[in-house]
Parts: sequence; C-alpha cells; structure tokens
Amino acid sequence: MALRVPELNRKELTLLARIGALNWVDDIAHRRDALWQVEWAGRPEGPLLIQKNLREDDRSLPLDQMTVEERLVADYAGTGLTVGKHPMHYRRAELRSQGILSSEDLRHCRNGVFVRAAGCVIARQRPGTAKGFIFISMEDETGIANVIVTPDVYEQNRLVVTRSKFLLVEGALQNQDGVIHVKAARLTPLAHAGVETQSHDFH
Repeated sequence: MALRVPELNRKELTLLARIGALNWVDDIAHRRDALWQVEWAGRPEGPLLIQKNLREDDRSLPLDQMTVEERLVADYAGTGLTVGKHPMHYRRAELRSQGILSSEDLRHCRNGVFVRAAGCVIARQRPGTAKGFIFISMEDETGIANVIVTPDVYEQNRLVVTRSKFLLVEGALQNQDGVIHVKAARLTPLAHAGVETQSHDFH
C-alpha cells in the first residue's frame, strides 16, 4: 500500500493502522501488527529495501493485539466513532448489577418511577426559550435516552453537565405517549477507559 499510494505519509499510515483500516491487507494480523509494519514502510529507504523488509521470513509478531479498551480509545481518537460494539455494551453487565438501566429498559418503565440510567453524551441543548432548562441526549448500545436538567440541578452540577463524556443520571421517569425523559435529580460522571467522544452542544 505504501508503494502503491506514495501520497500517504507516515502519520496517515499510522492513523489508518491504529483505527484498524489496514487489517484487510495481506499478512496483517491485527492493529498493532499493522503499526509495526507501518514503521517498516515509513522508513526512508528505497522501494526495493522496503519490499525486502516487509517480506521477511520471520513472521513472529513483536506487539500484542490491542485490548477492547485500547481499540475503543483508538477508534474515537482517530475517527470520533467506532464501527464495533458501543462502549456501553462492554459495561452492561456491571451496570445492570447496579440497577442501572439501558435506554431500551426505560421504555418499559411506568411514568413517575425513580430510575438510574447511563450513557455516552451525544448532545446538550439549552434553548433560549426553555427558561434555563437543559436537555441532554445519552446514547448506549440499545438507543438514546433523553434527560431533562432543571436550572437548580444544573447550578449544582455545572461541570458534570457540561464536561462529562459518559454520564450516570438518577431521577423520575417521564413516560407520556411514548415520549420518554428522565428528570435528573442527580448526575455523576461515568469513567470509561479514556474514550474521548465528541458531543453536539448548543448552549
């Protein structure tokens, strides 16, 4: 690939390797193997030496395969998303054991019940006509949960509301005519292995 597309520089090849885009290339076992081979391909040597180095008989892989967490971090850092399973999928068993519901679970809860839900923040909105209310959309592997933050709760949790990538929300469920919201009484940041997601924020 380095020989056929010489316009790709070493930094671009490294990014492609890190996000798994080179895993389809012959003799690439996994992402770190691709990173190792990019180091060979990126060396300032002539094409014949590059071909020789990449076709060595020694096929032992010096680097271990990335863990799930490392792949997620690489995906979000490189592209802003993942084509694999949602980050919340890998924590579902742990969250469920703590009574934390998925967005799909919320659909089956009755209006007014106190719930705990968690997700990746994908949008924050603070319309000028909403009298200081903030609306948060959280995504998990089953869908999207909507959260209402009142002005007083926002004032008590300003940094959590504006900075958290993953959020645990506790409060009363509003389930009316199929429209579901959680009215936040408590908000807590949810750590998630360094995954840096981006949300659409309108303050």
